[in-house]
Amino acid sequence: MKPHPKVAVIVLNWNGLADTSACLESLQAITYAEYETILIDNGSRGDDAGVLGERFGGFVRLIVSERNLGFAGGCNLGIRDALQRSPDYVLLLNNDVTVDPHFLDELVTAAEALPDAAALCPKVYFHDRPSVICSTGGRVNAWTGTSRQVGRGEEDRGQRDEAAVRDYADGACMLIRREALERVGLLDEEYFAYWEETDWCARAAEAGYRCYYAPAAKVWHKAARSQAPDSDFYFLFRRNAFLFLRKRKSPLHLLSALFLYLFAFGPFYLIRHPGAIRRVPGEARALLWHFGSLLRLPRAAAP
Repeated sequence: MKPHPKVAVIVLNWNGLADTSACLESLQAITYAEYETILIDNGSRGDDAGVLGERFGGFVRLIVSERNLGFAGGCNLGIRDALQRSPDYVLLLNNDVTVDPHFLDELVTAAEALPDAAALCPKVYFHDRPSVICSTGGRVNAWTGTSRQVGRGEEDRGQRDEAAVRDYADGACMLIRREALERVGLLDEEYFAYWEETDWCARAAEAGYRCYYAPAAKVWHKAARSQAPDSDFYFLFRRNAFLFLRKRKSPLHLLSALFLYLFAFGPFYLIRHPGAIRRVPGEARALLWHFGSLLRLPRAAAP
């Protein structure tokens, strides 16, 4: 490994002043030497940009977007800026994540040993349950249109201490090789938020790369702070699950997933969890979005 490859760390803030401050404070304590931190204020309603600029002005490169570009668009804004200075890696880091001081050393060491790696993710724990695993990267089932975070909810007893290939590196903390970015391209902004890292990793696999889980690197995630589960969340998540199938998989995968969702998973979930009826308006809107798209009707704007 050459001494300290350069890393551009990209953090998005969207109305998350307290979480973003905690994230940046943890980054200030890391042991890795060659990195810069790019902070994107993604259309926050208040004066988050001003406060963060004053508090961390000597530490971050602050870019302010006048509107919310979504996770994909906000990250792309930072990636485009970072690539102008030719980093070896770009790290996407959720603003509600705090990091172990050695996490970046471990991620870069793992990446340098894996020349076919497009992206890597660390062992992610729940912030409020610091020994319980949140994610070690994910798996996708194209026939059901679902994804799962491997190891989620498990108490860490060393059972996930082996490096492994994953279908996608978790976007909460995702180290991406610059050459892979240049070959695969940026995040697909049609997703707006959710499934965009899954899509990127699928495109990387099509280009011959792999995504890996690097267990020696550790971070803690507050999980879903930027958007509470409301109608827009359910719309985006369900819309994007089917959008991923339309973009990256076959029509048979889409038909299978749609059938199972409408006649198996959806009804049985509502029977077991009657309170989940609040999901229906958002998820119905997602289906209508797809039907409208297929019929070439105007598409619903992303929230």
